[in-house]
Amino acid sequence: MNYVQLNTFAAALALIAVVQANSAFADDPPLSFGVVSQRSLQLTAQYWNPILRYVTAKSGVRLELKLGRTGDVTSAMVGRGEFDIVYTNHNFTPGNDAIGYKVIARPMEPTIMGQIVVLGSSPIRSLAQLQGKDVVFPSKSAFVGYYVPMNALMRAGIEVRTQFAGNQEGAMGQLKAGRVNAAGVNSQVMRDFAERENFEYRVLWSSEGYLNIPISVHPAVPKQKATAVRDALVQMGNDPEGQKVLAESAALVKQGPPFGFVKAEDAEYENLRKFHRESLVKAE
Repeated sequence: MNYVQLNTFAAALALIAVVQANSAFADDPPLSFGVVSQRSLQLTAQYWNPILRYVTAKSGVRLELKLGRTGDVTSAMVGRGEFDIVYTNHNFTPGNDAIGYKVIARPMEPTIMGQIVVLGSSPIRSLAQLQGKDVVFPSKSAFVGYYVPMNALMRAGIEVRTQFAGNQEGAMGQLKAGRVNAAGVNSQVMRDFAERENFEYRVLWSSEGYLNIPISVHPAVPKQKATAVRDALVQMGNDPEGQKVLAESAALVKQGPPFGFVKAEDAEYENLRKFHRESLVKAE
């Protein structure tokens, strides 16, 4: 076999490999990947799709983004087990916990907090001054954006006029526009949104830290696939290609480092279940 024949043979083998890989994907339906409603559907897709394409290529497990229109819709989808893999903490509510999603990974940034915030120019300086005022929350299913701050208000005996915006950044947008007096938010998303939108806010109240929103798998997902997806996520931060994807997604929302994911386990989130058992705010 001469040089030209060798090259032709090698090219044919490469083509066969590509066809076989594509055929394998075609025979294996994608796993749905759900994302908690923090931002608009368009921005969420722009952020997550490059990450899912990378994980698909590295793990050999095809992932497909699946979104609910609002936080409450997404939470209900979690409760019906409609996602194969999900980035959310809504799976820890009493109604959703029974589905059996198991944590496999979480973002590197270790903790997030529930906060109640006002504009930097607001005359409101304490929670007590929110009595009878308009306070917006992402949705009734948002953990650090609703359950945690509302529980604090109820324990303090402060009654507010509640509004719901559908997602985290929707609530922040209403605060920025001056339509409400305060907002219940996720500390990380609030920080990134304020930097991107260039406005100042002040924290009236902040909760204890909770581990960042995890990535969990449905019990029906084969262990081999779950492990492959987890390993691909965890390796992103160590791979130049993965680092580039993470940095570009982060730049879209002005998210600061560290970027990437680490392994996590279900037992690390027991404090969320404990919160729901003891909270004055009950899941609907």
